[in-house]
Amino acid sequence: MYDVCIVGTGPVGGALACRLAAAGLRVAAVDRAALPPMEHPDFDGRAYAIAAGSRRLLEDAGLWATLPLPTGPIEQIRVSDGKIGRPASRLCVHFDVGTLNEPGGALGWMVEARSFRMALNARLHQLNSLDVFAPAEAAVTRGTNEAAITLSTGESFTARLVVAAEGRDSRLRRQAGITAQRWPYHQSGIVCAIAHEYAHNRTALEHFLPGGPFAQLPMAGNDAEPNLSAIVWTERTADAARYMALDDSSFGREIARRLGTHLGAIRPVGRRWVYPLSAMYVHRVTAERLAIVGDAAHGIHPIAGQGLNLGLRDAIALADLLIAAHSAGEDFGAPALLQRYQRARRVDVISMLAATDGLDRLFSTDNAAIRLVRDLGLAAVHRMPALKRAFMRQAMGVGGA
Repeated sequence: MYDVCIVGTGPVGGALACRLAAAGLRVAAVDRAALPPMEHPDFDGRAYAIAAGSRRLLEDAGLWATLPLPTGPIEQIRVSDGKIGRPASRLCVHFDVGTLNEPGGALGWMVEARSFRMALNARLHQLNSLDVFAPAEAAVTRGTNEAAITLSTGESFTARLVVAAEGRDSRLRRQAGITAQRWPYHQSGIVCAIAHEYAHNRTALEHFLPGGPFAQLPMAGNDAEPNLSAIVWTERTADAARYMALDDSSFGREIARRLGTHLGAIRPVGRRWVYPLSAMYVHRVTAERLAIVGDAAHGIHPIAGQGLNLGLRDAIALADLLIAAHSAGEDFGAPALLQRYQRARRVDVISMLAATDGLDRLFSTDNAAIRLVRDLGLAAVHRMPALKRAFMRQAMGVGGA
């Protein structure tokens, strides 16, 4: 019998599996996709913004130290308002990690998606108390004392707890009768990377435009492209489809119109990706012998870059509870433990969902009166150091004032 069976080994489920196995729990990890222990995908333009608070999970899981590619620290963030093709409003807010007394020296780090995947796949195959079953589909029958798992490959086993980490369309969540409330934003997120002439100086830009927020996030460069940034560009869905169809030169010009001139000449590199945007709220994240994490448990607007970090905080909360139960010899799937996990995540998820939804509604409009109010609000925050520090700590996931 396994202590925990995790179904889905994306960034959240995979990191949780490694963290629990590193702490001595016996873990089964199941995924539909093959997970070769060594893979070297080409640069594909995708990267994750890992908050300072989330880094602890990756360190404890043994992943951070084994990332094969350099990370790009985010030391400053400039938040501004504007219109396409015009300079950003001078009424803005600038966050600088140097004003905080926090270890690490960064608000967060940009980690290439391929680097995370390579470290994760290697680590999944290194831990003695972790068994990987992939590619495989899992059929789960949950009972009072244990869960029975049967795989499409013929293996079967039991576990004290099953963790659903298979994404927004989680089959385990549906089978448990847990309802999910969804609402679309009628926007799409375009994700890509750019090479640029001037150094980004480890500074990120969040620029609010009528079609949605536009973010430039500083990545670590390489020999071929010393200056690299990730782009997360939100547009109305019909417009996003039109931009995705442009050739590289035209696509780059559209990015430059939104980015401004501070990075000099820019050029798209790697692939482009587009994702429909919606929010999702799950009314509970537990059932009998089941816990839900990551995108299976919630979905938020990417306006603050907190979606993955919210899922990693699920994994941190659940790992802390399970490791404590392991030390105390408690049942990993006990109702009382699952209730503690539910309580631990409720406030964080609801507050982040409300904040990102409210920000999108406030900033994704070209109403002149609303634009004036929000510009004045940004300027007011910029002049309030204590409030700026609170916002930075919240974004970092470290709490405090």
